[in-house]
Amino acid sequence: MNEDWWTRPVTDADADGLIALIGATYAEYPGCVLDLPGVDADLLEPATATRAVDGRWWVVEAPGSGVVATVGAGPRDEHGDVELKRLYVAAGHRRRGLAAQLVARVEDRATELAADRVVLWSDTRFTDAHRFYERLGYHDTGARRDLHDPSDTTEINYVRRL
Repeated sequence: MNEDWWTRPVTDADADGLIALIGATYAEYPGCVLDLPGVDADLLEPATATRAVDGRWWVVEAPGSGVVATVGAGPRDEHGDVELKRLYVAAGHRRRGLAAQLVARVEDRATELAADRVVLWSDTRFTDAHRFYERLGYHDTGARRDLHDPSDTTEINYVRRL
């Protein structure tokens, strides 16, 4: 990871930084908005929300920029999978290898939990992210889900066997 970045576990004090980061990412896509306190309610108290499900959530900070990236990992589920959640990188910090390192962190966590696969759901509008996941060996399962949120989100399911 870039020597100017540092990664640490999320705290509830990161709420404003996460809301700004993810809100800015959503704003890149017409009609995509934060849904507080709905679908995005975990952003209000991220550490508390993560502890409640026995997950892990990390933020990356850069000097003078605050939170520039984030990723989370759910617990191992009943299918033997770990879900990758909330992978976002600020526009000015993309294409530097940061996202791949964060995905690797989730995959390492999944391996620690003896998970069989890492799964994720990604908004159909996030086509750059889809190409990124596919480069890392994730594949589209064909499954879709509608969130019935203010953004009218439909998500694509991706999976990678460990």
